[in-house]
Amino acid sequence: MPSRSKKTIAAPFSAVDIDTIKKATPYIQRLIQDAQLRQNVRTAFDSSRSAYARLSNGKPATKVLIEDKKLQRELREAANALRDASSALGAPPKRRRRRGGLKRSLLLLAVAGALALVLSEGLRSKVLDLLFGAEEEFDYSSSTAPAEPAPVGAPAA
Repeated sequence: MPSRSKKTIAAPFSAVDIDTIKKATPYIQRLIQDAQLRQNVRTAFDSSRSAYARLSNGKPATKVLIEDKKLQRELREAANALRDASSALGAPPKRRRRRGGLKRSLLLLAVAGALALVLSEGLRSKVLDLLFGAEEEFDYSSSTAPAEPAPVGAPAA
């Protein structure tokens, strides 16, 4: 009895493999490096092979194409996967875009500082003391004597 073939599991690349990838054409490099592209090609191949097997089962091709819903679905899957793969090969690899960097950090820091000054009275007084010097605190004592109260029974003049 013949043994069934096992699906191969992808092994990590060795240094020789990486060197070979660097020398390969850009399309092969993309195919090797992009997992989504490999999945699309694999889906297109499997769907096409299954559709061909259904199409070549001995019935007339026109009848099978019109009536067989599974064949139509497999052909649609293969076409979609090939379209996705070709668009991925044509487009440059996606790079992650940095989101602001230093300018964004400085803006965030300025907004946080302004909020802290508005919301914290203690911090606000410390900043004012640093900018304009410490506020002198003193007790006010009047040098004038208070006016004597008018006598209770005397008429007001």
